[in-house]
Amino acid sequence: MSAVTPPRLNATTWSLLALLGLIWGGSFFFGRVAVPYVPPVTLAFLRLSIAAVALHVYLHGRMDLYRSLWQRWPAFLLLGLINNAIPHTLILFGQTEIGAGLAAILNATTPIWTMLIANRLTSDEKLSPAKLAGTLLGLAGTAVLIGPSALNASDIPLWAVLLPIGAAISYGFAATYGKRFRDLPAPVTATGQLTASSLVMLPTALLVDHSWQIPFPPLKAAAAILALALISTAFGYILFFRIMAQAGATNASLVTLLVPPSAILLGALFLGETLQLMDLVGMLLIGIALLVLDGRLPVFHRSAA
Repeated sequence: MSAVTPPRLNATTWSLLALLGLIWGGSFFFGRVAVPYVPPVTLAFLRLSIAAVALHVYLHGRMDLYRSLWQRWPAFLLLGLINNAIPHTLILFGQTEIGAGLAAILNATTPIWTMLIANRLTSDEKLSPAKLAGTLLGLAGTAVLIGPSALNASDIPLWAVLLPIGAAISYGFAATYGKRFRDLPAPVTATGQLTASSLVMLPTALLVDHSWQIPFPPLKAAAAILALALISTAFGYILFFRIMAQAGATNASLVTLLVPPSAILLGALFLGETLQLMDLVGMLLIGIALLVLDGRLPVFHRSAA
């Protein structure tokens, strides 16, 4: 029996992946503005629910949206749980004890977990030396970008480190599970997932934050919440599911390697932050990793026997 050819990244998909990395890197800016005024769980609910409403308005029933939601609501509910509700909650509680840098490193392990899960559960995304080498190079580049200071704290409880890793594993399952939606248009999949995760997050926000007691945020925070929902979430997930349909779960998960350099570049361009030598080294490692994964550096590629 001949092996199934794994999905590859072409120039268009690389462009979409880079754009998504930029958009999700930008979410750090929007979140930074909004979180002093809105508690994290409520902020996550607003992000998901506003994005869901926006996509419903955008589609207004086109692309067979309502029939897909009705016929496949259990699948959308599971996808919303493992791709939004569960990982967001795990990362939230982990960040009560660890900094953003360490959380970013742990989140960047998503492609590794996705590779392992896809290798086990799919026939077209088997583990290869190139995938493993490229992902480990990308993870090393991410660690260099964040810097060793994120790892220096010796009093970090083990559970706080394990929760973001649990989130990365959840994202890995979501990326693999999301392959079953490739027959649907990307906006329909994004709308179904966000609708389901919004319904899950609503009671969570009410119970944890008592959201009805939170005063309306100032204009700058409200604008940041809208940008986080409409750009980073609604549009971002349309891109994500389009990439997944074209290039597979493992390739789509590579966006987590592009988020840290995107955030650093945006900080340098718009917040006056300074690029350090290690930032450039980290970006170079991530660039080499992506070339290895793409097959343009064939060192780790071997022809089948």
